[in-house]
Amino acid sequence: MHIVNSLKLNDPCYPEALKHILKPPKQLFWTGSNPQDWLGLPSVAIVGSRKISPYGREVTTRLATELAQAGLVIISGLAFGVDAVAHEAAVKTKGSAVAVLPTPLSNIQPVSNQQLALKILETGGTLLSEYSDESIITKANFIERNRIVSGLCDALLITEAAINSGSLHTARFALEQGKTVLAVPGNITSPTSEGCNNLIKSGAIPVTCADDVFFAVHINPAKQREGRVFKGTQEEEKILSLIKEGVQVQEDLALATNLDGAAIGSVLTMLEINGQIRSLGAGNWTLA
Repeated sequence: MHIVNSLKLNDPCYPEALKHILKPPKQLFWTGSNPQDWLGLPSVAIVGSRKISPYGREVTTRLATELAQAGLVIISGLAFGVDAVAHEAAVKTKGSAVAVLPTPLSNIQPVSNQQLALKILETGGTLLSEYSDESIITKANFIERNRIVSGLCDALLITEAAINSGSLHTARFALEQGKTVLAVPGNITSPTSEGCNNLIKSGAIPVTCADDVFFAVHINPAKQREGRVFKGTQEEEKILSLIKEGVQVQEDLALATNLDGAAIGSVLTMLEINGQIRSLGAGNWTLA
């Protein structure tokens, strides 16, 4: 485990946003990137069902990827389902991921997400908890954790939730804190989307693309990308240079770089994931 640091409520570096929520944590333990590195940056918390459907996985991955590519900090709770998928997307795009745990940092739960926690740290993210190593883990911790998730973000996005999903607790905390709540609509016959659909009926902002989130939190994604230097592999930078010069056809890119079909496909996919290029269809590519 990385070095664990702590912030007390009266510490000048304690997150200002958490000082004003109901029951602010008396102490925060963190490891990884210093919270001061991302506090104040645009952020969105992405939460939802632990029993994620293929639809929920697709929309969570797509939205988290695009938001992370635009420079937003992705905050979630490292739980099964939507939380884990959102963190994974942020990590894959080399974005900023923050995980708020309901357990001590020395006892990451669920155990199956310990490797994901390490990936968050390896890519410059942060793990946070209000619980010391001596704290007893209770069911209440998992609900209480959600007030910190919503307290740290600019907006809360729920991508999939059943009628009794625990993520609805996070929505309640967010509303109490005056935060913007957004939800992805789902099939009206799907129980796993009933919670989201009800939130929308109650006034949550419906989200069908990343632009809806940008608009809701008053962010210009183009400005967020300004100044971000892309550092890829030699092949990635060569292909990106060719596309900038006007070479758009995948076969032409392969010929110019002496890469076979599998290799060129892999490089183009990574460039797309990192927000550098986008597909025009039929094997044609352009800058994002």
